[in-house]
Amino acid sequence: MIVQAFTVGMFYANCYVVRSEGTRTAIIIDPGFDIDSEAERIFEFVDGNALDLKYIVNTHGHPDHTCGNGAVKKRFNVPILIHENDAHMLGDLGKKIAESFGLANSSPQADMLLHDGDLIEFGQIVLRVMHTPGHSRGGISLLGEKDIFTGDTLFAGSIGRTDFPESSEQDMQQSLNRLTLLPNDFVVYPGHGLPTTIGEEKATNPFLR
Repeated sequence: MIVQAFTVGMFYANCYVVRSEGTRTAIIIDPGFDIDSEAERIFEFVDGNALDLKYIVNTHGHPDHTCGNGAVKKRFNVPILIHENDAHMLGDLGKKIAESFGLANSSPQADMLLHDGDLIEFGQIVLRVMHTPGHSRGGISLLGEKDIFTGDTLFAGSIGRTDFPESSEQDMQQSLNRLTLLPNDFVVYPGHGLPTTIGEEKATNPFLR
């Protein structure tokens, strides 16, 4: 698996283009860009590497992770995937939420709804959907063989906020407990900030102690 990260938007969210090694098949995770220059930087990467983009996958429904969905879908004609519990944050309601964040763009409605345990397959890669609510009701992590994309659940040294509407401290703690069961050498690709490992976070992250 080859992971290319882009930092996008006013909240410095991580947008990932994930490619199956040995093929040109890829997905994009959390395209939260809101300006054309950021979109073009990612589009040029996809086109320049002749990638066959299969899916847009949102780790949750907040607009700093979804407001570029429409641009990606229009450019590459690929479906939008999100957990069923966050799907309501796209479409018409999503536009209102995006405006409240000061964002100009928002996401169309989802094309496919995800559930805990679902598999996202592209090229030689299979990512398993792990429902990790807390930051939002429909927050997910995407579990690979030795990697996990944790959205706004787990960060290097911190966790996602639980003071938003539809957030839950109790759900967050349960989600973190699930993540700590993963092997220590798993690489964590968070929704904001630098990559880390499960072992590093278990050793140093105060929210996992």
